[in-house]
Amino acid sequence: MNDNTHRHRMQRKKTVVDTRIAEAQEERGVLILLRGNGKGKSSSAFGTLARALGHGHRCAVVQFIKGRRTTGESLFFQDHERVDWHVAGQGFTWETQDRDQDIAAARAAWELASDRLRDDRYQLLVFDEMSYMFKYDYLDIEPVIEALRSRPRHQTVIITGRTMAQPLQDIADTISTVNNDRHAFQLGVKAQAGVEF
Repeated sequence: MNDNTHRHRMQRKKTVVDTRIAEAQEERGVLILLRGNGKGKSSSAFGTLARALGHGHRCAVVQFIKGRRTTGESLFFQDHERVDWHVAGQGFTWETQDRDQDIAAARAAWELASDRLRDDRYQLLVFDEMSYMFKYDYLDIEPVIEALRSRPRHQTVIITGRTMAQPLQDIADTISTVNNDRHAFQLGVKAQAGVEF
């Protein structure tokens, strides 16, 4: 491709992008769902958390499953003055093997999450691995949908988990799917601090 062809192609692309930017003028928080079997959903959410903090935003994290092992992200963010960090889970469901305990933990986590959804001081909320609460019937989805719809207009919420209930998908603004083409664990590589947790 010569320089003139490249320049012409980039000018056309710039016109399309500039038009889309000009048309997107609404300012409000969004609901982001990060789903799929691949590695990186929580990592993506915490990257957005770092970005929000860089802009001086007030944020909160409620982890619905993680709880038995200290993670790198909790060590990094939990003492930040603008982050409320809540590890509400009891560990992975295949480890706890106690449905009543898991339901109680899910309800306690939802209390924390719903309180923050009503608090207009928060600009970003991350509900890590919340999607499993609906997959395993630990929480009713209707009150969650209502709380998400009623939250302060400026508030962005990120929900992570492999699967997403259809009612969440129906009201989401952004849905990203992380696929698993290959994972080191499948090759016999042990989960590592700083990479997996």
